[in-house]
Amino acid sequence: MRFQKHIFVCTNQRKEGERKCCGEVHGLALVAAFKKKIKELQLPVPIRAQRSGCLDACDYGPSVVVYPDGIFYGNVQLHDVDEIVEQHIKNNKPVERLIINF
Repeated sequence: MRFQKHIFVCTNQRKEGERKCCGEVHGLALVAAFKKKIKELQLPVPIRAQRSGCLDACDYGPSVVVYPDGIFYGNVQLHDVDEIVEQHIKNNKPVERLIINF
């Protein structure tokens, strides 16, 4: 496996007035925050954070999914990034309060 953890952040942007979306601007800010925190911690395992298209979790957006765990997070804000990286990425304990239960 190339990455031990792979973080996908939805950056899907819909036209105004359409169904709710995660949003490109907020999504890209989340990607940058995840990358910064991962680099800052210098974790000894291969981890990648990147933008994605629609994760089909629009009603819960902004949404993030961590693979290979398949954990979906909803309503992720910039202040949640440190907690997700510290708790889930570093210590393998998902952040329960943000998990989307489909």
